[in-house]
Amino acid sequence: MLRRCIATDAGLFATQHWGRSPLLSRADALPRDFSDLLSPAAVDELIGRRGVRTPFIRMAKAGDVLARDCYTGPAGFGAEMPDQVDSAKVLAEFASGATIVLQGLHRLWPPMIDFVRSMVDDLGHPVQANAYVTPPGSRGFDAHYDVHDVFILQVSGEKHWTVHPPVHEHPLPSQPWTQHREAIAARVADEPVIDTVLSAGDALYLPRGWVHSARSQEATSIHLTIGVSALTSLDVVSAVIDTLAADAEFRKSLPMGIDATNRDEMAATASKIMSQVVDAVRDRAADLGGGAAARLSDRHAASTRPVAVQVLASLDAAERAGEVSVRWRHGLVGAPRLDGGRVVLRLPDRTMTFPESCAPAIEALHRGLVADADTLPGLDHADSTVLIRRLLREAVVVPVGPEQG
Repeated sequence: MLRRCIATDAGLFATQHWGRSPLLSRADALPRDFSDLLSPAAVDELIGRRGVRTPFIRMAKAGDVLARDCYTGPAGFGAEMPDQVDSAKVLAEFASGATIVLQGLHRLWPPMIDFVRSMVDDLGHPVQANAYVTPPGSRGFDAHYDVHDVFILQVSGEKHWTVHPPVHEHPLPSQPWTQHREAIAARVADEPVIDTVLSAGDALYLPRGWVHSARSQEATSIHLTIGVSALTSLDVVSAVIDTLAADAEFRKSLPMGIDATNRDEMAATASKIMSQVVDAVRDRAADLGGGAAARLSDRHAASTRPVAVQVLASLDAAERAGEVSVRWRHGLVGAPRLDGGRVVLRLPDRTMTFPESCAPAIEALHRGLVADADTLPGLDHADSTVLIRRLLREAVVVPVGPEQG
């Protein structure tokens, strides 16, 4: 799906823009239309008929986020939860100039679920999707920067965007724009690098840290913000350090009586420990690298989520395991390996074991093979049926066929 968001070659985008500089892409160089992802009618359906609750919706006006009770309330008999969207309240606030923010659409709206999953495949980093619905001539937020990269996709209406260079390059999630309010205020007084109106079908990529603000024009504006939480070198370093927690030497207390207020003493202590870390990394690079890789894989799995399973269809297929074709559940992170005469399948939330004879079949499925009980490698029909039934019930594989789309 990346090709829908950029009007350039993916390789060129990766080397010249990703994490480096903005990219403005006009509709005449793109597929031209994002209405299949969201539309005004879809916004009304989400607000009026989908029972959206906080934090999947919030509202903002002139830089301030509105209190939740301004647009939420209980939904009556059988749905008394107090934090559901109240469409009449939303209408009142929207009519007075407040922006509607629909958050986490990759968990709510089928077209965005599929789009975001494909973006994860293209980018290799966790992705999310929010929608911003702004009434005419209004802005929801002050000039700010985001701590994640964003692709802005203009769905309908027009919005005037101004973009300025970073005041704090490559910010981490722990370094929000509110820590640099004065610098941002000074930066937006300078000439912007982008000062343009996005119309329906236009797109804008902004790396994290780039200062921006936007205002709708003469009609209601709807745009999608596709956020990307990029893995950084610091994340890899942190994963290596976390792996050292298994080493009792690094878990020892520092000497009693240490003066943490003495900067020279603490600098000497830090230098000593850093030297120990360097020695450990040099002497145990393979073990520490493997431990860090497992942690990073778990983090990615927790941030991206595999495609949802169809519960009833999967259970029905399990009952017919000898007849159905299956494939690995898309996006499910798993690492099959042989250990002590058993196949060990490590998943983000559990570890499964199988007889060694299942190794060729599980490895083939993990690599993307679509197969049934007659075509799984290394097993006869009866054993393949048992394996497929278990993998379906454990949501490791999903059925493939016309009824599953």
